[in-house]
Amino acid sequence: MTEAKTLPSLAELPKPRFRHLLGIEPLEAWEIWSFLQAAAFFKSHLQSNPQSPVPSPLIGKSLVTLFYEPSTRTRTSFEMAARKLGMSVTHIAVTAASVAKGESLKDTALTLHALGYDAFVIRHAHSGAPHFVARVLEERACQTNGKVPSVLNAGDGMHEHPTQALLDLLTMWEVFGRIEGLKVAFVGDILHSRVARSGMWALLKLGAEVRFVGPPTMVPEQFAAFGVRICRNLPEAVKDADIVYLLRLQLERQQAGLFPSVNEYHRLFGMDLRKLQELCPQALVMHPGPMNRGVEIASDLADSERARILDQVTNGIAVRMAVLWLLLSENGGRCS
Repeated sequence: MTEAKTLPSLAELPKPRFRHLLGIEPLEAWEIWSFLQAAAFFKSHLQSNPQSPVPSPLIGKSLVTLFYEPSTRTRTSFEMAARKLGMSVTHIAVTAASVAKGESLKDTALTLHALGYDAFVIRHAHSGAPHFVARVLEERACQTNGKVPSVLNAGDGMHEHPTQALLDLLTMWEVFGRIEGLKVAFVGDILHSRVARSGMWALLKLGAEVRFVGPPTMVPEQFAAFGVRICRNLPEAVKDADIVYLLRLQLERQQAGLFPSVNEYHRLFGMDLRKLQELCPQALVMHPGPMNRGVEIASDLADSERARILDQVTNGIAVRMAVLWLLLSENGGRCS
């Protein structure tokens, strides 16, 4: 599927091959475009008819959010997206639930499955946790001849964050009218970033050029095997880039000796408005949030018209509506 100036109707969009969204890596380009075009449809509807409910086959379906790590943007936008589609939403406060008493992830998943939820949104510190839950639910459905809920990965360890990649692509598509041929430089802690991994897979699959730069301890050379251009300094990475994507620096990495100091990191890899003007005056800036102002990004840049950070947040609602709609609207959901 190619980019289209006239969006197809939702009914015309091909449905993904999977009932879950566990990562970008398994998807084909046409599936990514289905999510993006559905998101553009929902965003257009919300902007032109803000008081009008979205016609949805998901009325009466239910979603549960299970976040083992803190989240503001992802959890809130998933919940808003589900409610705009007519779904009921339950948030499990992990610290106040049976998990705090030692209940395993498997038992938590089976308990919620027994309650009949149609979709699970999971964020977990361990890579692969949403994949594990999907397998558990599928096995249980086969045993009981019941339905298989959709599992949506809201970030798992250092692995993937698929809906973040989709909302980032939607933001780029809106600005440039294309993805193919864009030059996107990810700056910072690539090693630990699920945002960079999902973004890399999505951009490469749609024909963009991806560059990684950061402290050498945080930018593994192995990414070059996937087609990423590994750069060793900021000017090389951002020269002629269309997007400079600044990653949040997890300050605990300094204790592990992965970079010498916050000041040194900011000097070499942080970005402010002056530096952007000097190195890549044509580029726009994105950030997944939450931001460390004064570390990877200065306030004068974060609050400037060159930043698309709040656009990313807004687009998260439309993207998550698209994902829920495409996965659940015709999900037979039974073990075959």
